[in-house]
Amino acid sequence: MIQSRSSFLKTLGLSAAALGLTPAMAQAATATSLPPADVTLKLGLASYTLRKFNLDDVIRISKRLGLTGVALKDMHMPLKSPIEDVRQMAEKVNASGLRLYGAGVIYMNTEQEVDTTFRYAAAAQLEMIIGVPKHSLLPMVNEKVKTHNIKVAIHNHGPGDEMYSSPADVYARIKDLDKRIGFCIDIGHVVRIGQDPVAFIEKYKDRLYDLHMKDVDKRAADGGAIEIGRGVIPIPAVIQALKKINYQGTVAFEYEKDGDDPVAGLAESIGYVKGIMKLS
Repeated sequence: MIQSRSSFLKTLGLSAAALGLTPAMAQAATATSLPPADVTLKLGLASYTLRKFNLDDVIRISKRLGLTGVALKDMHMPLKSPIEDVRQMAEKVNASGLRLYGAGVIYMNTEQEVDTTFRYAAAAQLEMIIGVPKHSLLPMVNEKVKTHNIKVAIHNHGPGDEMYSSPADVYARIKDLDKRIGFCIDIGHVVRIGQDPVAFIEKYKDRLYDLHMKDVDKRAADGGAIEIGRGVIPIPAVIQALKKINYQGTVAFEYEKDGDDPVAGLAESIGYVKGIMKLS
């Protein structure tokens, strides 16, 4: 059902100013009819968003903004930490009420790095590794997945990425591997190479294990990060597609703008997405 801007704001119980929406943005947010809101999406954080902050800050800010899960980047749970330290950091996150579901993006360019990554993930009891394994190491990764029962969600990096520019590049390499090797689709990088994130969400639904939620200011290689809802990515259509496939992974916000002071933009982005999710 397509709603008017006033109906949209009434549904949210918020003003356009509170959401950070201009009238044009609010109108765009209602342009796509969404399926019933009884399909619940889990909202989390890709902790690279808070790369200038420490682990305590990541926990505090995530909880304050109503997120339920987190995937930690190396600066928040260092990959080369002693195993006992990794366990303690993971326990700290989980004890806070957040769900530590993954870590990454982690690059795996050598056999030693594959070994280290899986030991780290096992110590933290992660559901998945969000990673970029070198093509020649995929057979080894495949065996590690079977041994540890830890998923690997391969991340596409868009323009200039010679290994996995597009989710289609990921699929070409993993189609015959264990089904626990799948996708972390970064919708920003998809749009920056002129492709459609909605089509990939639907096409690769059976192996879509993570998704990086963001927006960019133009459909070009030099498209820059911007608050979600202010850019060119069709966020309502992305949410609709995730609901359509009954996506069970985390919608992980990766807000790369304003690295020194990201909380306001992250909060606006979360508010916008929560608003879209409430539409029916």
